Amino acid sequence: MAVPTNFNVNKFIQGVNGFGAMQSNIKFSTTLGAATEATLTVPATSAKGAINSSNTNRFLAVFSYHAARNVWVSINDTAAVPAGATLAATTSELNPSARVVKAGDVISMICATATTDVSVVLYAIQEG
Repeated sequence: MAVPTNFNVNKFIQGVNGFGAMQSNIKFSTTLGAATEATLTVPATSAKGAINSSNTNRFLAVFSYHAARNVWVSINDTAAVPAGATLAATTSELNPSARVVKAGDVISMICATATTDVSVVLYAIQEG
């Protein structure tokens, strides 16, 4: 049998493009109701230990949802479904795969038409 290739999470990709992310111990899930917003406040602790008062813990938030659902996500603002057929400025993103967030950030999610399950998994980002 061939020797397996080590999975190398380096500072340049930080796991975003990684195939085999390690198991996280910070996971959240919800079932969004049609046109009902759900929010998640990013916790103020991480698996790395006590909070350094001069630093804010940062995380890679990885989102998972049903492929056929349009889930709108906003960080530190209210997620909103587009209201019309013209392009307009918005604070929401459609089905993001991952975003960097910090402790205390509020993640807002909404789905316009049908109920859908959503999960958010947080990975601590190492500083320096």
